[in-house]
Amino acid sequence: MKIIVIGATGMAGSAIVQEALHRGHEVTGIARSQKDLDELTKKNPGIHTRAADVFSLSAPELSGADAIVDAFATDPAHAYRHVDMATRLVAMFRETMTPRLVFILGAGSLQTGADHHLLVNDLRKLPQSETFIAVPENQYDELQFLRTVKNVNWVGVSPSQQFAPGPAKEALLGEDVLLHNAAGDSHTSAGTMAVAVLNEIEQPAHEDTRFTVADK
Repeated sequence: MKIIVIGATGMAGSAIVQEALHRGHEVTGIARSQKDLDELTKKNPGIHTRAADVFSLSAPELSGADAIVDAFATDPAHAYRHVDMATRLVAMFRETMTPRLVFILGAGSLQTGADHHLLVNDLRKLPQSETFIAVPENQYDELQFLRTVKNVNWVGVSPSQQFAPGPAKEALLGEDVLLHNAAGDSHTSAGTMAVAVLNEIEQPAHEDTRFTVADK
């Protein structure tokens, strides 16, 4: 399969690149920094890369892929770009079934607690939340937008509360509730996320919805 990874040099993107290449797929990684792409290529021979502002890319430049993974990340000051990227990709591929759009979402939109409140409400109460809260808030808005989309082939994937680098582990899968393992930890490694994303691309099990993955 032909897979494009937007934000290919980030934590999630680079893990997805590695897993996709390991499975024999043709992968194109897109990121702004040529230097970072060169480093990615050293670790992942065989990848195709393109240094570009993803907001400048057109539908023809992204066409021909079987799946496009949006692993785009940005700083809190520009967190609204998560929503902008989702709306841009959806607009490009309205009324098409190919490519499949895969969005790496945050954990803030997952439900937690006995009252099933959103995790983002807890995150707002953390010390110095003003320095980071715009990211989970905008990723929640991104999911809300995607849930209105009915004529594009899309899926979203949320990690658990702690999302960090690391190899793949045995996974727990869920839908809209924050997952915890038997030890009470709510953690997803980048490797676990990558395996879940590639499993979903190869054997779709979720259509026009979001699911969540955690380390078991």
